[in-house]
Amino acid sequence: MIDLKEVLSIIARSIVEHPDEVTVTETVSGDVVTLTLSVAESDMGMVIGRHGKIAHAIRSVMKAAAVSTGKKVNVDIK
Repeated sequence: MIDLKEVLSIIARSIVEHPDEVTVTETVSGDVVTLTLSVAESDMGMVIGRHGKIAHAIRSVMKAAAVSTGKKVNVDIK
């Protein structure tokens, strides 16, 4: 079984300058998993990207990873 929280954490740590400040919290409500990603203030632009392209790509990868678990995933970036 894929740990969605760990997958998001690995993705985020690989694109930021301060990987030690990446935190992911998980909230489960039925078959919906909400992952909240927090990064350093200076890394926020790297996670969001121009016009939100990287944030969209992260959400797409996470939705694809969630298919194997049979759950739906929402990714919030704070």
